[in-house]
Amino acid sequence: MSTLQLPPGLTYDRPLVETTRGGVVDWVDYKSVKLYTNAFVISPDSRKVLLGLKKRGFGVGLWNGFGGKVDPEETPLQAAIRELEEEAGIKAPLEQCGTLFFAVDGVDAAFNIDVYRAYEYTGTITESDEMRPQWFSVQDDLLPRGHLPANTGHAPAEDSAELPPVPLEQMWADDEFWMPLMFARRYFVGRADFNADNKMLKWWFAGSPPAP
Repeated sequence: MSTLQLPPGLTYDRPLVETTRGGVVDWVDYKSVKLYTNAFVISPDSRKVLLGLKKRGFGVGLWNGFGGKVDPEETPLQAAIRELEEEAGIKAPLEQCGTLFFAVDGVDAAFNIDVYRAYEYTGTITESDEMRPQWFSVQDDLLPRGHLPANTGHAPAEDSAELPPVPLEQMWADDEFWMPLMFARRYFVGRADFNADNKMLKWWFAGSPPAP
């Protein structure tokens, strides 16, 4: 069992190692929780990741994984599979790799986001009305030491040296804290609170213990 005290909204009953925290004293209050998903396709060696540029709606102009809200008749996994196909035109054997919880000051509903990843996919990556997919090279400071070699799946054709690096400056501010855990294949949980201008007020992130 984890001995860490998780922020309000998060639950996890296995060992965790805190990786970062910061910000103001109190967590933002919320009255309800909405369920969302976020999915990433990663090359087997963790050197490339598929991101999408949001073309409309919430988060427009930012790069992110592929996902959206969970419909009432869906499980989060079903929603993640559907959203990936709708937004990028591909299917992938997604597995949950983390949970993120966000609250915004002055907004009643908080967001619980189940994060998924896959190391292979089928289909042709295709731009949609909502997202423009693009491969990025994962820079060294986002990779674990001794990152895993390629051993499964179907890697993209582009060599990582020819790709632009993950554009953290054009992504949500919290991404830099949990993406290294995802690339390290460690389960992660985290919460980040934002103000009305999408600036982080308070944050906390943790991951499963690293492999020996």
